[in-house]
Amino acid sequence: MTFKKLSSEELRKHKGVSFTGITTVFFCHDGQGKLLLGKRSKNARDEHGRWDPGGGGLKHGQSVEESMKREILEEYGTVSKRVDFIGYFDAFRTSTDGLPTHWLAMCFAVLVDPQQVKLNEPDILDEIGWFTLDDLPSPLHSQSHIFLEKHGDKLKECMGL
Repeated sequence: MTFKKLSSEELRKHKGVSFTGITTVFFCHDGQGKLLLGKRSKNARDEHGRWDPGGGGLKHGQSVEESMKREILEEYGTVSKRVDFIGYFDAFRTSTDGLPTHWLAMCFAVLVDPQQVKLNEPDILDEIGWFTLDDLPSPLHSQSHIFLEKHGDKLKECMGL
């Protein structure tokens, strides 16, 4: 049997639909109890207008941690000062096309310098902001409640709360 390598665009369309996609999710924090979230624009893959911590699909040949660090640099223009693996969860959703999707979300708490953070992808994110866990914006990403129920205590611990 012969296989051909799919283009990046073809592969992106199939992630989470034809096979389980893997995403690295990062909860950037300032070490003082504030969490960085971005509001997804109409140009994002999905979850338009919703606030989320940030993340991206794992690229073939790249480690999960390398992927997470690349995505932080792409989205927020900064690097990590400390990285803590929080855990994972299965994200079952429906795509904008109505197809069921399955993603394995690998979640990290990442200490960053707030002075270095900037909105680095204005085509994908409408805005960014710093929030406490007690005062999160609305609406949140559809998977936020699942993450917080499963790993909220670990996130608080990593944030020093």
